[in-house]
Amino acid sequence: MNATLKNHDYSFRKLQQASFHDMTFEQVDFSNADLTGANLSNCLCIDCDFSEAILKDASLQGIDFQNSRLRGADISGANLYFAMLEHADLTGIIHDKRTKFFDLYCPAEGPFIGYKKCFDFRIVQLLIPADARRTSATNTCCRCDKAKVLTIKDMYTNEDYDEAVSYVDGNFVYRVGEYVVAENFNPNRWADSTGGIHFWLTRKEAEGYM
Repeated sequence: MNATLKNHDYSFRKLQQASFHDMTFEQVDFSNADLTGANLSNCLCIDCDFSEAILKDASLQGIDFQNSRLRGADISGANLYFAMLEHADLTGIIHDKRTKFFDLYCPAEGPFIGYKKCFDFRIVQLLIPADARRTSATNTCCRCDKAKVLTIKDMYTNEDYDEAVSYVDGNFVYRVGEYVVAENFNPNRWADSTGGIHFWLTRKEAEGYM
C-alpha cells in the first residue's frame, strides 16, 4: 500500500536525491526545499506547496500536482513525462532546454504532418496548417483544432481508404482531401483528454494508440 503524508513541513529542507515515488502528499509544504534529483514519480500531491522549490533534474513522471503551487519553482532538467499540471499554479516556473515534456511537443508555428489511428486499424495522415491552433500536454500526443486529411491507410497492409471513423466520436469522419474541424477544441494545453483532434508526430506513435 502506498504511503500517505499529510500536513507535513518540508520547507527549506535539503532533500536532494530523496526517493518519494508513488507516495500521496496532502497539504505538504515543500516551499524553498532543495529536491534536486529527487524521485517524485507517480506521486499524488494534493494542495501542496512547491513554491520556490528546487526540482532540478527531478523525476516527475506521472506526478499529479492537484491544486498545488509551483510558483517560482525550478524544474530545469526535470522529467515531466505524463505529469498532470492542469490544476497547478505554474506562475513564474523556471525551466530550460533540458526539461523534458514541458515545452510544446509539436511545432509551435508553421504547417507540419501528423498521424492518428482510427477504427479498423486505419492510419490517417494529417496536414496541420499554419493557422491551426495546436497544443500538447506532457506526453507525445498533441491536439489541434483543424487539419487536412492527406491519406488513410490500413495499418498492416497499407491499403488505401477514402474515409476513417474516430475512436472517440463515431460521427467524426475523416475523408481524404477534406478538412476536419474540432469545434470543441480546448486551448488549455495542460488538459490532456479533452476537445480537439488528437494526433502524433510519427506514424509509429499513432499505431501504438489503443
